Amino acid sequence: MTIIQDRDEILQLIKTARTIAVVGISPDTQRASYLVTQRVIGQGIFKIYLVNPVHAGAEILGRKVLAFLKDVPEPIDIVDVFRRPDATAPIFEDAIKTGAKIIWLQPGTENDEIISRYQDRIMIVKDACLGVMTGQAFASSKEHVG
Repeated sequence: MTIIQDRDEILQLIKTARTIAVVGISPDTQRASYLVTQRVIGQGIFKIYLVNPVHAGAEILGRKVLAFLKDVPEPIDIVDVFRRPDATAPIFEDAIKTGAKIIWLQPGTENDEIISRYQDRIMIVKDACLGVMTGQAFASSKEHVG
């Protein structure tokens, strides 16, 4: 496994992904988790699951919020993280247990100590916004490559 920061590699990962679990979704329409997820959903390309134990059972962006990654009913390609840097270790653990392929740390969620602890166990994308990168990956086409 490795840390991915190269733009072309990130774009390729996005083009082959099918399922995204957003951890830390908020119903607050001004929060980054809401705005970025809204943008990714708007692409109409991915199957998106929302995860937040505080809001489990509620509906955000027209989707029922799940409590945990283990509640996602299908294999996860990308775990998109919107949590404080000091709260990411359990997300890494859960992502690895569920067999997720990639942890995507949104800008501001990175914790170098935790990244170094898990970088050999799961692929990690950092220093890139999923909303921006999905827009770039599919700018010329709405066709999903995956």
